[in-house]
Amino acid sequence: MSTMNSNRLSPERARALFAETDVFTLGRMAHAVRMRIHKDAVVTYIVDRNINYTNACDCGCKFCAFYKAPEDAQSFVLSFAQLAEKIRETVELGGYQILLQGGMNPDLALGYYIDMLEFLKRDFPSVAIHGFSPPEVQYFVSKSGLPLHEVIAALKQAGLDSIPGGGAEILVDRVRTAVSPNKCNTDDWLAVMEEAHNQGLRTTATMMFGHAETLEERIEHLERIRSLQDKTGGFTAFIPWTFQPGNTALEAKETSSSEYLKFLALSRLYLDNIDNIQASWVTQGPMIGQLALFFGANDFGSTMIEENVVAAAGVHFRLPEKTLRKLVLSAGFTPKRRNMDYSLREDDGDVVSS
Repeated sequence: MSTMNSNRLSPERARALFAETDVFTLGRMAHAVRMRIHKDAVVTYIVDRNINYTNACDCGCKFCAFYKAPEDAQSFVLSFAQLAEKIRETVELGGYQILLQGGMNPDLALGYYIDMLEFLKRDFPSVAIHGFSPPEVQYFVSKSGLPLHEVIAALKQAGLDSIPGGGAEILVDRVRTAVSPNKCNTDDWLAVMEEAHNQGLRTTATMMFGHAETLEERIEHLERIRSLQDKTGGFTAFIPWTFQPGNTALEAKETSSSEYLKFLALSRLYLDNIDNIQASWVTQGPMIGQLALFFGANDFGSTMIEENVVAAAGVHFRLPEKTLRKLVLSAGFTPKRRNMDYSLREDDGDVVSS
Protein backbone atom coordinates (compact mmCIF):
# COMPACT_ATOMS: atom_id res chain seq x y z
CA MET A 1 0.00 0.00 0.00
CA SER A 2 1.14 3.53 -0.68
CA THR A 3 2.11 5.64 2.31
CA MET A 4 1.80 8.86 0.27
CA ASN A 5 -1.94 9.07 0.69
CA SER A 6 -3.41 12.56 1.00
CA ASN A 7 -6.45 11.00 2.70
CA ARG A 8 -4.34 9.31 5.39
CA LEU A 9 -6.08 9.42 8.78
CA SER A 10 -4.57 11.80 11.29
CA PRO A 11 -4.79 10.97 15.00
CA GLU A 12 -7.35 13.77 15.42
CA ARG A 13 -9.52 12.48 12.57
CA ALA A 14 -9.24 8.93 13.86
CA ARG A 15 -10.49 9.99 17.30
CA ALA A 16 -13.42 11.82 15.77
CA LEU A 17 -14.24 8.95 13.43
CA PHE A 18 -14.30 6.46 16.30
CA ALA A 19 -16.44 8.74 18.47
CA GLU A 20 -18.92 9.82 15.81
CA THR A 21 -19.35 6.68 13.66
CA ASP A 22 -21.39 3.66 14.67
CA VAL A 23 -19.81 0.21 14.69
CA PHE A 24 -21.56 -1.01 11.53
CA THR A 25 -20.68 2.04 9.44
CA LEU A 26 -17.06 1.86 10.57
CA GLY A 27 -17.08 -1.84 9.77
CA ARG A 28 -18.34 -1.22 6.23
CA MET A 29 -15.63 1.38 5.68
CA ALA A 30 -12.92 -1.00 6.89
CA HIS A 31 -14.27 -3.89 4.84
CA ALA A 32 -14.20 -1.74 1.70
CA VAL A 33 -10.52 -0.98 2.33
CA ARG A 34 -9.83 -4.66 3.00
CA MET A 35 -11.45 -5.71 -0.26
CA ARG A 36 -9.55 -3.04 -2.16
CA ILE A 37 -6.25 -4.39 -0.85
CA HIS A 38 -7.17 -8.09 -1.15
CA LYS A 39 -9.39 -8.28 -4.21
CA ASP A 40 -9.48 -12.08 -4.45
CA ALA A 41 -11.58 -12.55 -1.25
CA VAL A 42 -9.04 -14.96 0.24
CA VAL A 43 -8.72 -15.32 4.01
CA THR A 44 -5.33 -16.60 5.09
CA TYR A 45 -4.25 -18.52 8.18
CA ILE A 46 -1.22 -20.42 9.49
CA VAL A 47 -0.89 -23.86 11.05
CA ASP A 48 1.41 -23.48 14.02
CA ARG A 49 1.83 -24.06 17.72
CA ASN A 50 2.55 -21.62 20.55
CA ILE A 51 5.35 -23.07 22.66
CA ASN A 52 6.20 -21.34 25.91
CA TYR A 53 9.68 -22.62 26.72
CA THR A 54 9.55 -21.15 30.24
CA ASN A 55 6.95 -19.53 32.48
CA ALA A 56 9.55 -18.18 34.92
CA CYS A 57 9.55 -14.40 34.68
CA ASP A 58 10.74 -11.58 36.90
CA CYS A 59 8.70 -8.86 35.14
CA GLY A 60 5.52 -9.31 37.18
CA CYS A 61 3.18 -7.74 34.62
CA LYS A 62 -0.23 -7.07 36.16
CA PHE A 63 -2.14 -8.34 33.13
CA CYS A 64 -0.42 -11.75 32.92
CA ALA A 65 -2.01 -14.87 34.42
CA PHE A 66 0.63 -17.22 32.99
CA TYR A 67 3.92 -16.28 34.58
CA LYS A 68 5.44 -17.63 37.79
CA ALA A 69 8.19 -16.04 39.84
CA PRO A 70 11.53 -17.75 39.06
CA GLU A 71 11.67 -19.23 42.58
CA ASP A 72 8.09 -20.59 42.40
CA ALA A 73 7.79 -24.37 42.56
CA GLN A 74 5.45 -24.26 39.55
CA SER A 75 7.93 -22.45 37.31
CA PHE A 76 9.45 -24.51 34.51
CA VAL A 77 11.93 -24.56 31.65
CA LEU A 78 11.22 -27.08 28.91
CA SER A 79 14.03 -29.45 28.08
CA PHE A 80 15.17 -29.70 24.48
CA ALA A 81 13.65 -33.19 24.43
CA GLN A 82 10.28 -31.75 25.49
CA LEU A 83 10.54 -29.05 22.83
CA ALA A 84 11.33 -31.66 20.20
CA GLU A 85 8.32 -33.76 21.19
CA LYS A 86 6.01 -30.77 20.86
CA ILE A 87 7.40 -29.94 17.42
CA ARG A 88 7.18 -33.55 16.22
CA GLU A 89 3.50 -33.56 17.21
CA THR A 90 3.00 -30.22 15.46
CA VAL A 91 4.47 -31.55 12.21
CA GLU A 92 2.30 -34.68 12.44
CA LEU A 93 -0.75 -32.40 12.72
CA GLY A 94 0.26 -30.48 9.59
CA GLY A 95 2.04 -27.60 11.32
CA TYR A 96 5.02 -25.86 9.77
CA GLN A 97 5.81 -23.03 12.21
CA ILE A 98 6.26 -22.59 15.95
CA LEU A 99 5.67 -19.42 17.92
CA LEU A 100 8.38 -19.58 20.57
CA GLN A 101 7.99 -17.26 23.57
CA GLY A 102 8.71 -17.32 27.28
CA GLY A 103 9.20 -15.20 30.36
CA MET A 104 12.18 -13.07 31.35
CA ASN A 105 13.97 -15.91 33.12
CA PRO A 106 17.04 -14.66 35.03
CA ASP A 107 18.52 -18.17 35.08
CA LEU A 108 18.88 -18.41 31.28
CA ALA A 109 21.78 -16.81 29.43
CA LEU A 110 21.91 -15.83 25.76
CA GLY A 111 23.84 -19.03 25.02
CA TYR A 112 20.79 -21.07 26.04
CA TYR A 113 18.67 -19.42 23.34
CA ILE A 114 21.38 -19.80 20.71
CA ASP A 115 21.75 -23.50 21.57
CA MET A 116 17.95 -23.96 21.47
CA LEU A 117 17.62 -22.37 18.04
CA GLU A 118 20.51 -24.39 16.62
CA PHE A 119 19.03 -27.59 18.05
CA LEU A 120 15.59 -26.89 16.58
CA LYS A 121 16.95 -25.98 13.15
CA ARG A 122 19.16 -29.05 13.08
CA ASP A 123 16.37 -31.48 14.00
CA PHE A 124 13.46 -29.68 12.30
CA PRO A 125 14.89 -27.70 9.38
CA SER A 126 11.52 -27.34 7.64
CA VAL A 127 9.78 -25.73 10.64
CA ALA A 128 9.87 -21.92 10.74
CA ILE A 129 10.75 -20.34 14.10
CA HIS A 130 8.72 -17.21 14.86
CA GLY A 131 10.16 -16.33 18.21
CA PHE A 132 11.18 -14.00 21.01
CA SER A 133 9.13 -10.84 21.44
CA PRO A 134 10.91 -7.46 21.72
CA PRO A 135 10.87 -7.49 25.56
CA GLU A 136 12.59 -10.88 25.48
CA VAL A 137 15.18 -9.62 23.02
CA GLN A 138 15.84 -6.53 25.15
CA TYR A 139 16.19 -8.83 28.16
CA PHE A 140 18.81 -10.84 26.27
CA VAL A 141 20.62 -7.56 25.58
CA SER A 142 20.62 -6.52 29.24
CA LYS A 143 21.70 -9.98 30.44
CA SER A 144 24.46 -10.45 27.86
CA GLY A 145 25.85 -6.93 27.81
CA LEU A 146 25.97 -7.09 24.01
CA PRO A 147 24.51 -4.39 21.76
CA LEU A 148 21.08 -4.97 20.27
CA HIS A 149 22.33 -5.46 16.69
CA GLU A 150 24.73 -8.21 17.79
CA VAL A 151 22.05 -10.05 19.77
CA ILE A 152 19.62 -10.04 16.84
CA ALA A 153 22.38 -11.08 14.43
CA ALA A 154 23.30 -14.00 16.71
CA LEU A 155 19.67 -15.15 16.99
CA LYS A 156 19.22 -14.90 13.23
CA GLN A 157 22.45 -16.82 12.58
CA ALA A 158 21.29 -19.55 14.96
CA GLY A 159 18.01 -20.02 13.10
CA LEU A 160 15.46 -17.39 14.09
CA ASP A 161 13.18 -16.73 11.08
CA SER A 162 10.95 -13.90 12.30
CA ILE A 163 9.91 -12.00 15.43
CA PRO A 164 6.36 -11.79 16.87
CA GLY A 165 4.91 -8.52 18.10
CA GLY A 166 4.23 -9.68 21.65
CA GLY A 167 4.90 -7.47 24.63
CA ALA A 168 3.61 -4.37 22.87
CA GLU A 169 0.48 -4.04 25.00
CA ILE A 170 0.04 -0.27 24.50
CA LEU A 171 3.04 1.56 23.07
CA VAL A 172 2.69 4.52 25.41
CA ASP A 173 4.99 4.72 28.41
CA ARG A 174 2.32 6.00 30.80
CA VAL A 175 0.35 2.80 30.26
CA ARG A 176 3.42 0.56 30.30
CA THR A 177 4.51 2.04 33.62
CA ALA A 178 1.06 1.29 35.05
CA VAL A 179 0.68 -2.31 33.89
CA SER A 180 4.21 -3.61 33.15
CA PRO A 181 6.78 -1.35 34.83
CA ASN A 182 9.61 -3.87 34.60
CA LYS A 183 9.25 -4.46 30.87
CA CYS A 184 11.03 -2.53 28.13
CA ASN A 185 9.64 0.88 27.26
CA THR A 186 8.03 1.97 23.99
CA ASP A 187 11.21 3.16 22.29
CA ASP A 188 13.04 -0.04 23.21
CA TRP A 189 10.21 -2.18 21.79
CA LEU A 190 10.30 -0.25 18.54
CA ALA A 191 14.11 -0.36 18.44
CA VAL A 192 14.05 -4.18 18.38
CA MET A 193 11.61 -4.14 15.49
CA GLU A 194 13.57 -1.55 13.53
CA GLU A 195 16.84 -3.44 13.95
CA ALA A 196 15.16 -6.74 13.03
CA HIS A 197 13.75 -5.15 9.87
CA ASN A 198 17.15 -3.69 9.03
CA GLN A 199 18.65 -7.17 9.30
CA GLY A 200 16.02 -8.66 6.99
CA LEU A 201 13.76 -10.26 9.59
CA ARG A 202 10.03 -9.73 9.12
CA THR A 203 7.90 -9.16 12.19
CA THR A 204 4.31 -8.67 13.25
CA ALA A 205 2.85 -5.80 15.28
CA THR A 206 0.29 -6.25 18.03
CA MET A 207 -1.85 -4.39 20.54
CA MET A 208 -3.51 -5.60 23.72
CA PHE A 209 -6.24 -3.10 24.58
CA GLY A 210 -9.08 -2.70 27.04
CA HIS A 211 -7.21 -2.21 30.33
CA ALA A 212 -5.50 1.01 31.49
CA GLU A 213 -5.35 3.00 28.24
CA THR A 214 -7.44 5.78 26.74
CA LEU A 215 -8.66 5.93 23.14
CA GLU A 216 -6.05 8.59 22.47
CA GLU A 217 -3.34 6.22 23.68
CA ARG A 218 -4.62 3.42 21.46
CA ILE A 219 -4.35 5.76 18.50
CA GLU A 220 -0.86 6.84 19.60
CA HIS A 221 0.07 3.15 19.50
CA LEU A 222 -1.22 2.89 15.93
CA GLU A 223 0.72 6.02 15.00
CA ARG A 224 3.99 4.61 16.36
CA ILE A 225 3.50 1.40 14.39
CA ARG A 226 2.53 3.24 11.20
CA SER A 227 5.53 5.57 11.48
CA LEU A 228 7.99 2.70 11.83
CA GLN A 229 6.36 0.88 8.93
CA ASP A 230 6.81 4.00 6.79
CA LYS A 231 10.51 3.78 7.60
CA THR A 232 11.20 0.04 7.27
CA GLY A 233 8.24 -1.78 5.69
CA GLY A 234 9.06 -4.78 7.87
CA PHE A 235 5.71 -5.50 9.52
CA THR A 236 3.69 -8.20 7.78
CA ALA A 237 0.52 -7.85 9.86
CA PHE A 238 -1.18 -6.07 12.73
CA ILE A 239 -2.96 -8.11 15.40
CA PRO A 240 -5.11 -6.32 17.99
CA TRP A 241 -6.69 -8.30 20.80
CA THR A 242 -8.52 -7.54 24.03
CA PHE A 243 -7.20 -7.89 27.56
CA GLN A 244 -8.57 -10.94 29.35
CA PRO A 245 -8.92 -10.04 33.05
CA GLY A 246 -9.41 -13.53 34.52
CA ASN A 247 -6.82 -14.64 37.10
CA THR A 248 -4.79 -11.43 36.71
CA ALA A 249 -3.79 -8.63 39.12
CA LEU A 250 -5.20 -5.95 36.84
CA GLU A 251 -8.75 -4.78 37.46
CA ALA A 252 -10.59 -3.95 34.25
CA LYS A 253 -13.94 -4.70 32.66
CA GLU A 254 -13.87 -7.22 29.85
CA THR A 255 -14.03 -5.40 26.50
CA SER A 256 -17.24 -6.01 24.57
CA SER A 257 -17.25 -7.67 21.18
CA SER A 258 -18.71 -4.49 19.70
CA GLU A 259 -15.78 -2.44 21.05
CA TYR A 260 -13.33 -5.01 19.70
CA LEU A 261 -14.87 -4.95 16.22
CA LYS A 262 -15.07 -1.17 16.14
CA PHE A 263 -11.42 -0.73 17.04
CA LEU A 264 -10.40 -3.50 14.66
CA ALA A 265 -12.09 -1.52 11.90
CA LEU A 266 -10.35 1.69 12.92
CA SER A 267 -7.03 -0.17 12.84
CA ARG A 268 -7.65 -1.23 9.26
CA LEU A 269 -8.39 2.35 8.27
CA TYR A 270 -5.44 3.86 10.15
CA LEU A 271 -2.71 1.39 9.19
CA ASP A 272 -2.69 2.20 5.49
CA ASN A 273 0.82 0.79 5.04
CA ILE A 274 0.29 -2.66 6.60
CA ASP A 275 -1.38 -5.08 4.23
CA ASN A 276 -2.74 -7.64 6.69
CA ILE A 277 -5.01 -7.35 9.72
CA GLN A 278 -5.61 -10.45 11.81
CA ALA A 279 -8.81 -11.48 13.57
CA SER A 280 -8.40 -12.58 17.19
CA TRP A 281 -10.70 -15.58 17.58
CA VAL A 282 -8.43 -16.75 20.43
CA THR A 283 -9.77 -14.00 22.70
CA GLN A 284 -13.14 -13.31 21.03
CA GLY A 285 -14.26 -16.80 20.05
CA PRO A 286 -14.79 -18.29 16.58
CA MET A 287 -18.08 -16.50 15.81
CA ILE A 288 -16.77 -12.99 16.52
CA GLY A 289 -13.59 -14.01 14.73
CA GLN A 290 -15.73 -14.83 11.69
CA LEU A 291 -17.58 -11.51 11.99
CA ALA A 292 -14.21 -9.72 12.11
CA LEU A 293 -13.74 -10.73 8.47
CA PHE A 294 -16.31 -8.03 7.67
CA PHE A 295 -14.67 -5.41 9.90
CA GLY A 296 -11.31 -5.15 8.15
CA ALA A 297 -9.58 -8.45 8.94
CA ASN A 298 -8.29 -10.59 6.07
CA ASP A 299 -6.39 -13.15 8.15
CA PHE A 300 -7.71 -15.72 10.61
CA GLY A 301 -4.48 -16.12 12.52
CA SER A 302 -3.30 -19.50 13.71
CA THR A 303 -4.95 -22.82 14.31
CA MET A 304 -3.30 -22.64 17.77
CA ILE A 305 -2.43 -26.29 18.24
CA GLU A 306 -1.29 -25.14 21.69
CA GLU A 307 -1.89 -21.85 23.53
CA ASN A 308 -1.16 -21.22 27.20
CA VAL A 309 -1.09 -17.50 27.99
CA VAL A 310 -4.70 -16.59 27.15
CA ALA A 311 -5.83 -19.95 28.54
CA ALA A 312 -4.27 -19.03 31.89
CA ALA A 313 -6.74 -16.13 32.04
CA GLY A 314 -9.61 -18.59 31.74
CA VAL A 315 -10.31 -18.28 28.00
CA HIS A 316 -10.17 -21.63 26.22
CA PHE A 317 -11.14 -21.33 22.56
CA ARG A 318 -9.80 -24.02 20.20
CA LEU A 319 -10.18 -24.24 16.43
CA PRO A 320 -9.08 -27.32 14.45
CA GLU A 321 -7.99 -26.52 10.91
CA LYS A 322 -11.04 -28.06 9.23
CA THR A 323 -13.35 -26.06 11.50
CA LEU A 324 -11.40 -22.88 10.79
CA ARG A 325 -11.72 -23.43 7.05
CA LYS A 326 -15.46 -24.06 7.37
CA LEU A 327 -15.92 -20.78 9.21
CA VAL A 328 -14.07 -18.92 6.48
CA LEU A 329 -15.99 -20.68 3.70
CA SER A 330 -19.38 -20.06 5.33
CA ALA A 331 -18.52 -16.35 5.51
CA GLY A 332 -18.07 -16.34 1.73
CA PHE A 333 -14.28 -16.35 1.54
CA THR A 334 -11.67 -18.82 0.32
CA PRO A 335 -9.36 -20.12 3.08
CA LYS A 336 -5.67 -20.43 2.22
CA ARG A 337 -2.68 -21.59 4.23
CA ARG A 338 0.12 -19.02 4.41
CA ASN A 339 3.61 -18.53 5.72
CA MET A 340 4.61 -15.81 8.19
CA ASP A 341 5.45 -13.46 5.30
CA TYR A 342 1.96 -14.06 3.86
CA SER A 343 3.18 -16.02 0.87
CA LEU A 344 0.64 -18.77 0.15
CA ARG A 345 1.49 -22.41 0.80
CA GLU A 346 1.66 -24.93 -2.02
CA ASP A 347 0.35 -27.65 0.32
CA ASP A 348 -3.02 -25.91 0.77
CA GLY A 349 -4.66 -28.35 -1.62
CA ASP A 350 -3.85 -31.18 0.79
CA VAL A 351 -6.43 -29.89 3.26
CA VAL A 352 -9.99 -31.18 3.16
CA SER A 353 -12.13 -28.07 3.52
CA SER A 354 -15.62 -29.49 3.59
